[in-house]
Amino acid sequence: MTKFIGFVTRKTDYDFVGKRKAAFVFSFLLVIASIGSLFWQGLDYGIDFKGGILIEIQSEKPLDIGEMRNTINNLNIGDISLQAIGSDNQNFLIHTLGRGDDEKTQMQMVEKIKTALGEGITFQKVEVVGPKVGSELVYKSIIASILALLAIFIYIWVRFEWQFAVGCTLSLAFVMVTTLGIFSIFQIDFTLNVVAAILAVAGYATNDTIVSYDRVRENLRKYRKMELNALVNRSTNDTLSRTILTGTTTFLAIIVLLVLGGDALRGFSIAMLWGLLIGTFSSIYVAMPILSLFDVKKTIDAADSPTSATPVA
Repeated sequence: MTKFIGFVTRKTDYDFVGKRKAAFVFSFLLVIASIGSLFWQGLDYGIDFKGGILIEIQSEKPLDIGEMRNTINNLNIGDISLQAIGSDNQNFLIHTLGRGDDEKTQMQMVEKIKTALGEGITFQKVEVVGPKVGSELVYKSIIASILALLAIFIYIWVRFEWQFAVGCTLSLAFVMVTTLGIFSIFQIDFTLNVVAAILAVAGYATNDTIVSYDRVRENLRKYRKMELNALVNRSTNDTLSRTILTGTTTFLAIIVLLVLGGDALRGFSIAMLWGLLIGTFSSIYVAMPILSLFDVKKTIDAADSPTSATPVA
């Protein structure tokens, strides 16, 4: 552990900006693949968005999943998904997606299932979401994501300058689009938990980018004659150890959540894990190199009045 900390905290001098063309091409291809998958096959919406019924049950004794499936199918209440939790055949998830039924009809389905399963069954969780509520949640999730990006853009613009706001917003849009793309490509269940994870990742990536941008602005004032690409590289290397250590501790926590969190938190954990990895990449190879495309040195020089005491590299 000591060797690892020593490795990430040592002074580095990597040419990140020199790799920006390859990074931009890689990022572009990821975005195209994500958008293409979203248009081609869309997202595999869960009960939160499609509406439907989700029931978690626990039996006093092991049950035959095939017999249980036949019992429920004989109710003629639509397509039912039955999934065992664990290997003891005592815990199950019963899931039916919405077919346009109203909530009253869905509650009648729940009562039919309870009656059919009989005694010795404990209903741990029953979720009923109507189709109207589901469609409203899709709309509100899109609006929440757009407003989050807009708020971050305005904050960065006020906190720094507009060039920094453009870089941070493009970086965050890249993270959010590719996260949606991962869920679309692999058809992972997309729920409200995943939306929460995406917004949490946006906050994490913003914080990481702000730390790097703060060092850029500090170095712009400190090294006024340093070439911009070299200055961006220096700033990225200055914050690299912090990025790696913060990312590693967060990564370990997410892995524990992914392994032990169960089905309910699997989508959340996957979104957080991918967001952490791609967010760190985006902060280093998207948000920072974008600054080299703008003349931010003039912006800082116009905002400040240099003094003779300013060190020059």
